[in-house]
Amino acid sequence: MTRPLIDDCFRPNAPDRAANHDDVVALLKSRLSPIADIESIELADANGRTLSTSITAPRDLPGHNNAAVDGFAFRQTDTLRERGGRLPLVGTAAAGHPFPGTVPEGAAVRILTGAVVPKGVDTVVMQEDADVTGAGESAGGAETVAVPAGLKPGANVRPAGEDARAGERLLDAGHRIRPQDLALLAATGHADVNCFKRLTVGIASTGDELVTPGVRTLNPGEVYDANSDMLIAIAASAGAEAIRLDRFPDDEAAVRDALAAACNRCDVILTSGGASKGSADHMANVLSEIGHRHHWQINIKPGRPVLFGQIGETAVIGLPGNPVAAFVCALLYVWPMLRRLGGADWPEPTRLTLPAAFDVTKRKTGRREYWRAWTEVANGRLEAHKFPRDGSGLITGIVSASGLIEIAEDHADVRAGDPVTFIPFSSYGIADR
Repeated sequence: MTRPLIDDCFRPNAPDRAANHDDVVALLKSRLSPIADIESIELADANGRTLSTSITAPRDLPGHNNAAVDGFAFRQTDTLRERGGRLPLVGTAAAGHPFPGTVPEGAAVRILTGAVVPKGVDTVVMQEDADVTGAGESAGGAETVAVPAGLKPGANVRPAGEDARAGERLLDAGHRIRPQDLALLAATGHADVNCFKRLTVGIASTGDELVTPGVRTLNPGEVYDANSDMLIAIAASAGAEAIRLDRFPDDEAAVRDALAAACNRCDVILTSGGASKGSADHMANVLSEIGHRHHWQINIKPGRPVLFGQIGETAVIGLPGNPVAAFVCALLYVWPMLRRLGGADWPEPTRLTLPAAFDVTKRKTGRREYWRAWTEVANGRLEAHKFPRDGSGLITGIVSASGLIEIAEDHADVRAGDPVTFIPFSSYGIADR
């Protein structure tokens, strides 16, 4: 069952000190549960949706013994297995057109792939391994087939229930449906499934300096909004329905009105910029006034200041304004949060241990760092390459990358050949470059 957000669910256990990444993830995993409603979805519309209930097989799959190849079906005997033999053909079994009745002892039928294996036979020889004698060329003018020696009983027969047994669990609640899952659901007779509704996530950038691309040219001091489209795409890749909210200006009353209006239509509000305690960062004051607000100082780079809070049943997350920091924090915290709130288990990213193809010296310890990186094959092994510049405003770094190198808080220098942890962007639903 879904349930509302725990009241003040983002309250840190130790509010007066900076939190390590692992502590933040552990708290979010323990506090968050699905908040989305449930609806019935036809299979044609179910790809990418999250199951709200487990799915079991209502029938065996396949529902009957069937031929794995085109060939000839017969009952195997010790004599035929040792010596082979020639058998009369008494009919044909095709997919959707079973052979009627029982095949007489010592006879065979022509059988096509997928056809029900008739009563009286248990083995199929592939047509290219058999020799058929046409009508008129054998005694009585009937077709016969020569079967070779050595076939095991049951050869080339798919038994009923080989793929799944009736009552067997096929997919668990919280599973995100993929194209191959649709094949399994359809094959077992499911026409629709119960899924969590998509979360509605409102995306807004904050700051008077921002201009939407294409609206007009920039005035001195203005910049184009680089975060909104990026965060909309990240939220959508987590299975949410992302909507663009109007920019939040540097005006406390306007931010209050915008947040209140967004809560009426959104399950989650995600902003970038204004996540710290600056004089123009009105998000914090407004959130404290009309809901719950917590500044999280997280020991990571890029990132650090992240705003977590809620207004009633709406979760509010404020990310840093620098695009790289917003991107990294969205992947580490927002993407798995949306998956969890939308019905899935908290997803753990794939972590690959790869040799470094670079040197980093004089690294200051105490913070977990996430370096933009990609992989290449050299000398027969996969290596991790680091983008040479680390600025949190350098968008070209995340464009060049196919993942992140995760450096633990106590990890000092990295030398070429040292093992490092590489997290591919595909862990967060982002295609490789």
